[in-house]
Amino acid sequence: MKTICLYFQVHQPFRFRRYRFFDIGNNHYYYDDYTNESILMKISQKCYLPTNQLLLKLIQANKGKFKVAFSISGVAIKQFQIYAPEVIESFQKLAATGQVEFLAETYCHSLVSLKDKTEFERQVNMQVDLVKELFNQEPKVFRNTELIYSDEMGDMVYKMGYKAMLTEGAKHVLGWKSPNYLYCNSINPKLKVLLKNFELSDDIAFRFGNQGWNEYPLTPEKYAQWLKDLDPKSEVINLFMDYETFGEHQWKETGIFEFLEGLPSEILKHKEFSFSTPSEVADNLQPVSSVNVPYPISWADEERDLTAWLGNEMQEEAFNKLYALLPKMQKCDDPKLNDDWTYLQASDHFYYMCTKYFSDGDVHAYFNPYESPYQAFINYMNILSDFTLRLNAAVPESVEDENISNLTQMLGQKEARIAELEASIKKMRDKDKQKKSKSKEKII
Repeated sequence: MKTICLYFQVHQPFRFRRYRFFDIGNNHYYYDDYTNESILMKISQKCYLPTNQLLLKLIQANKGKFKVAFSISGVAIKQFQIYAPEVIESFQKLAATGQVEFLAETYCHSLVSLKDKTEFERQVNMQVDLVKELFNQEPKVFRNTELIYSDEMGDMVYKMGYKAMLTEGAKHVLGWKSPNYLYCNSINPKLKVLLKNFELSDDIAFRFGNQGWNEYPLTPEKYAQWLKDLDPKSEVINLFMDYETFGEHQWKETGIFEFLEGLPSEILKHKEFSFSTPSEVADNLQPVSSVNVPYPISWADEERDLTAWLGNEMQEEAFNKLYALLPKMQKCDDPKLNDDWTYLQASDHFYYMCTKYFSDGDVHAYFNPYESPYQAFINYMNILSDFTLRLNAAVPESVEDENISNLTQMLGQKEARIAELEASIKKMRDKDKQKKSKSKEKII
């Protein structure tokens, strides 16, 4: 008996506006509202809404036999709440079926698991609280940003109360082993580890619409046969992918929705197959062995490592300068600063700075809103500089910081007073104009 575990990642960052050097200290708003709204609305119409509707139809049609799982970042949910609340409603309809599992992850889709355990737990708890509130589920399975995983991270996640974790079935980790079994953490065997079958996942996520692919076109019948042809001893096939695969990365015109609609029934024709959520996989299967991952892996690029986000000096500098602010942020109670801190941590900002131009260059170019990685770096560092000034003013730690804070407050008060006086003068001038206008009318 083989079970299919179908999991989708849902994430959209808050994108930054072009923030120039001369904005530092003068303009504290960092976001490109027009771009954020237009992109979210476009993807909602092309992907989230139609795919959710299709999944709901498939769940109802297959009467408890078809199941899927999602992890949705907190920043994506925040944007749904602002721009497209109907998307949240469509996910709630899926949750109400009882056939959809929602996983835990970091609220801001960050790389904080590489830096600080306390901040990592805080962000996970923020996202979990949202899942409980919106979908009435308490996640028991964890999925880290971009499937980043190591032995130590797995141990940390288990101690936070999770029974299983998802990651990449990387070749350099597995060696001769197959991803089509359940594994466990090498430090704490109580944590179950589900490994992505990247070949079968990427056939859908990346190769589906490629007319130059030797397997094009991919049909539900062909894909189901590939699953059937796997080693008969295989126990679980983990198909993990971005949810934007449907309608955004693979456009409607490729036939991706027809493929998805036909896939469950085609798979379930074979009696040896079923669908399971990650929790069901962890509960129903026994690990065949531990998986040893001493250094972090991810699901990105050919290397399946961290170089997509931390592979050059620009990325390292931005990452380290951001988290150098963590001790002060832990003392900060300013809501606006805390929001900006959250959005600054999204892994996307470091991804935009990637300088890979070989096998993975096209992927990085597709997702990058900047003209170059260097422009992305400069923009981010300008914003980080302004954020640092504001944080130092809000949480002064030295006499110099306190003086800057006092001066900043004084300047702010003066600017507010000037604005009040200018408004008062304008009112007086308007009244004077009205009086003169009336007196002219009387003379006439």
